[in-house]
Amino acid sequence: MSAGARVLEEVLHDVGCGLRNEPVVCRCGHTMQSVGLRDKVVRTILGPIRFQRSLFVCPCCGKTSFPGDAVLGVEGTGFSPGLRRMMARAGSRTSFAEAEEDLRHYAGLEVGRKEIERTAEEVGRQIEAWTMEDLYKTSPGQAQLPTGNPEKPIPVLYISFDGTGVPIQRKELKGRKGKQPDGTAKTREVKLGCVFTQTTTDKKGRPVRGPQSTTYTGAIQSSEEFGWRIFKEARSRGLFQARKVVLLTDGARYNKSIIEMHFPQAIHIIDLYHARQHLHDLSKLLLPETQRQDRDKEWLDLLDRGKIEDLIQAIRKHLPRSGKRRKQGLTAIQYFHDNAEQMRYAQFKRQGLFIGSGVIEAGCRTLIGERLKKSGMFWSVDGANAIIASRCCQFSHRFESFWEERAA
Repeated sequence: MSAGARVLEEVLHDVGCGLRNEPVVCRCGHTMQSVGLRDKVVRTILGPIRFQRSLFVCPCCGKTSFPGDAVLGVEGTGFSPGLRRMMARAGSRTSFAEAEEDLRHYAGLEVGRKEIERTAEEVGRQIEAWTMEDLYKTSPGQAQLPTGNPEKPIPVLYISFDGTGVPIQRKELKGRKGKQPDGTAKTREVKLGCVFTQTTTDKKGRPVRGPQSTTYTGAIQSSEEFGWRIFKEARSRGLFQARKVVLLTDGARYNKSIIEMHFPQAIHIIDLYHARQHLHDLSKLLLPETQRQDRDKEWLDLLDRGKIEDLIQAIRKHLPRSGKRRKQGLTAIQYFHDNAEQMRYAQFKRQGLFIGSGVIEAGCRTLIGERLKKSGMFWSVDGANAIIASRCCQFSHRFESFWEERAA
């Protein structure tokens, strides 16, 4: 045992035992009785330590309690808070096998990958509970933009969200439809959202994102549940203090449901690059390759200027009179018709607003893809959500706050 661990043992010698000023009360309401001391070994950053703490038993229901474990933050675990923090961080940032190697080489800690996995996921679940506390505190009807002059108004608050598939264990995909050739699913969609601020524009009038202003939230869950999640994140970031609120999305149907319920007065902008991709696919469907270049330039110009009605008319001229391609073309055109007001890009540019959802797309790649979509990985939904919660917390610069509140 290291000298540091021995010193720590001496410091903790009397923490979990001795006379108590307050009685220990069971959840059933009865006062618990001390029945003596029990040893416990806890692995710490300095090495394993052994200490004694009093065991209390309820004379009514028989439940037991170690108040000393609660004081030291080691209830139900053999790892100290400091070691758990390192294991959770390492396990959420890289594979559990790599985390095992990293902790051994960088900190001289011998902890197995399975121990890291269990700890990282348990901490992730605790972070999720901490993050989602008071989730339904504010009703959707209160999601109105502020009036008057807030003390610290935010010039522009952006909210953006997107989805990306994560490979899930086969047993948790039974009965789910997917994109595999046989119609089955291989993944579940993670809905990831971010909130960031814009305080100024550059000399050319282009928007500038606030430095380190981006925070994230996400999970594998229904669109209704995710709506509450992203609303809570926006509320905590100053939704009601923002002079202007902007939603950046790809135009998926569930996007509109969330906006209508939680952000009814916000400016909704369809990501320009998604719209361009949609237009490119439509061009390939309707035009022979020899005509495509000139038409693409003309159509993209109309799109970039937000002339959606003129764009629709220009596309309609190239629809076949009948057949499958006509039906597919009409369906594609409807996308532009339904989202015309969210594609007034020239108007949005004049207001100095972002018109692309690059921030959330980068988040999907780095926050989700780089950890949960590596070759050979298959997750349980619970495990994936735990790691997602931990990574969102870290990428939002809240990881230390979580541990500080737990220690308070």
